[in-house]
Amino acid sequence: MHEILRLLGPDDRVLDLGCRSGSFRDDECAATVVRADLDLTAGQGRSRFVCCDARTLPFAGQSFNAVILNHSLEHFRNAAAVLGEIGRILRQPAYLYAAVPDASTLTDRVYRWLGRGGGHVNLFTDVNALVRLIEKETALPHIATRLLFTSFSFLNRHNIPGRKPLRLYLVGGGAEPVLRLGTLLLRTVDRWAGTRTSVYGWACYFGRPVDIDTRPWSNVCVRCGSGQAAFALIASGNMWRGRFGVRVFRCSVCGTQNYFTDDRG
Repeated sequence: MHEILRLLGPDDRVLDLGCRSGSFRDDECAATVVRADLDLTAGQGRSRFVCCDARTLPFAGQSFNAVILNHSLEHFRNAAAVLGEIGRILRQPAYLYAAVPDASTLTDRVYRWLGRGGGHVNLFTDVNALVRLIEKETALPHIATRLLFTSFSFLNRHNIPGRKPLRLYLVGGGAEPVLRLGTLLLRTVDRWAGTRTSVYGWACYFGRPVDIDTRPWSNVCVRCGSGQAAFALIASGNMWRGRFGVRVFRCSVCGTQNYFTDDRG
């Protein structure tokens, strides 16, 4: 989403839809940020928070320059109606970012098993069908798609407030060393066997032309879920050899240690 956010100016408005307390930090774009959710948790900063139903957005037509749907479209009961509302409030030419899980992947199945459904009412399994739906309802052209990889950060015990679900202890109790090792093993298997066990979903970009790096970023933080490009990690020098010669990097967002996988092809 940051490829879009950095293009927005102080006169623009961006809607962060289905975001709880926010999908990105206020300081990551210069635009006016409006955050909307049915179950809203107001955070700090300069954002404006609105509690509303995504199917009937309380905004005037053509009042936003961009909309961010960061892992929220799978939670909306009538995705077509929500996308139609998004098309109504966007001022063309505009930007739209939509990231969703692939419901056929191991990661999403574990997520729904752990959370007894996880609130996912739309189970997307075909990215081309998703792109056609968004194009039809918003009238925005598809620009690019990036494959997203998992870190199982939703299993991380640091990200689960209060009492931990008993099912969590069947997958290592949410301990970060277990998550680090698990993601490394899955990505190694995928690399050698051509499987998709470490894939999470897709990030799709629509609207005005944007320069998008569509290369996969398999290095995803086990705590905050931020993806980072292998070439950038190598260039940063923020890597070292850990036990048994496995390369380790420190997340540039939250500082958590992760195992490195080279996805440069």
